[in-house]
Amino acid sequence: MTARLIVFVLCLAVGGFVGWWFAADTGAELGLAIGSVAWFALESVRGLRVLRWLRDGDIRNAPSVGGLWGQAADRMRRGLVARERATAEAHRRLEDFLDAIRRSPNGVVLLDAEGRIEWLNETAAGQFGLDTERDLLQHVLNLVRDPDFAAYYHGASFGADVSLPAPGSSPSRPRRLSVHLHPYGEGRKMLLARDVTAVEQAEAMRRDFVANVSHEIRTPLTVLSGFIETLQSLELPAEDRRRYLGLMGQQAQRMQTLVNDLLMLSRLEGSPLPGSADWTPAATLVAQCEQEARALAAASGKTLDLRFAPAPAVQLAGAPHELQSALSNLVSNAVRYTPSGGRIEVQVRQQEGGRLELAVRDTGLGIAPEHIPRLTERFYRVDRSRSRETGGTGLGLAIVKHVVQRHGGELRIDSTPGQGSTFAITLPAVRVRGPQAAASAARPATESQAG
Repeated sequence: MTARLIVFVLCLAVGGFVGWWFAADTGAELGLAIGSVAWFALESVRGLRVLRWLRDGDIRNAPSVGGLWGQAADRMRRGLVARERATAEAHRRLEDFLDAIRRSPNGVVLLDAEGRIEWLNETAAGQFGLDTERDLLQHVLNLVRDPDFAAYYHGASFGADVSLPAPGSSPSRPRRLSVHLHPYGEGRKMLLARDVTAVEQAEAMRRDFVANVSHEIRTPLTVLSGFIETLQSLELPAEDRRRYLGLMGQQAQRMQTLVNDLLMLSRLEGSPLPGSADWTPAATLVAQCEQEARALAAASGKTLDLRFAPAPAVQLAGAPHELQSALSNLVSNAVRYTPSGGRIEVQVRQQEGGRLELAVRDTGLGIAPEHIPRLTERFYRVDRSRSRETGGTGLGLAIVKHVVQRHGGELRIDSTPGQGSTFAITLPAVRVRGPQAAASAARPATESQAG
């Protein structure tokens, strides 16, 4: 401000002096007027430069005009720079927020007050079969044609989700979406959608599992209760008592087997994957299965042609009790479902690449193709009445599947109705070693003991 006054006074002084020099007092007055006009013109030029700078929008290059206009320009420049930085930071945060929404595993759709789509992410486009560009400004009810969703939208009560089938859902490949509307702003709504197919399938499996376990245990318990009540209330001959006690023992054994299988599944699902430190000879597994198969056939009164081919001199890495359980389940199933006079073959053979196949073939009734994909489901039975007659729990193949998966292998099922079935486990090469590898692994331990 002081500099501005000094410049003004100088302009007046110079004008007055020059005027007085040329025309005495009259010239001094004219000089003062000219000095005032010159000062005003100088200030106007400075102001015009500042206005031009503001109009051009180049906030980085403020004009160097000095004086009051220069101070004003400098303060405006600093204010504009600060505002530009704040705007850039807000824009960056908005972009980060939008990028997070774009990458969200949940579908997000923004609706205006009329219910038209203003924006949606790729997840929502995939879930509802929409296009992120083509379907903008389309009414959501014209694109999501589901009666439950329409009733939910018009109900204006958005306290809970609504579940509806996703576009393209089919009985063979069902897909379910959970949709929730959140009002915001002036009449706008945000639609959130998530795929709950796996959650609903898991819940259905849990309900089926509890129902199946309850049913499987209820049947033998009912039999046991009936026999116990009979024995307590009636005086029975010794022969009848022995027969009843024998049947009670069978039902108790059935429940014990079911509990053991359930515990086995629980251990398989909750324990860490088996390592490669424990090696078991394949011949040992086959020999144990052969003993169990012959004992089961004798106990069931069947005459079967049991053929166990000699196993190659290889060892398998993993959990021995799990591998034994998997192979035993396949062999015992073959014995149970093969009629008397049939043939069962068990072979262990090496394949290309070092893999090992353990195959169980039978000449039983066989399985229709539509049942094969579901055989490894818990409690799934092709024929429930036949399964209960043979004493199966419906968990054997589920155990086999879990064991095979935990060891990185594959389970193959081939069956032809009326001709028989083949169940084959293929283990990867990393879990198989030959006699040379086994000998070399054992040699250092022997030498250290001798030392």
